[in-house]
Amino acid sequence: MPIVRVEIAKGVASTDQKKAVIRRMTDVLVEELGRNPEYVFVVIDEVDTDNWGRKGQSLTELWQERQSRPDGEPS
Repeated sequence: MPIVRVEIAKGVASTDQKKAVIRRMTDVLVEELGRNPEYVFVVIDEVDTDNWGRKGQSLTELWQERQSRPDGEPS
């Protein structure tokens, strides 16, 4: 009974995108491990951007900085 956990920042994926991730993750385990899709579980956890960070800052802060730049380029 494989369980795949996927963590993404909240608000970055649409419902259709999450459905596609679930479908494709399931397909990989069926194809590569020969698992029955009936017993493959995929859990998508959406993490608030205040609780996800890199480079010493939260994603909320990083994204706000990016939006304030004229070119919109990430730092």
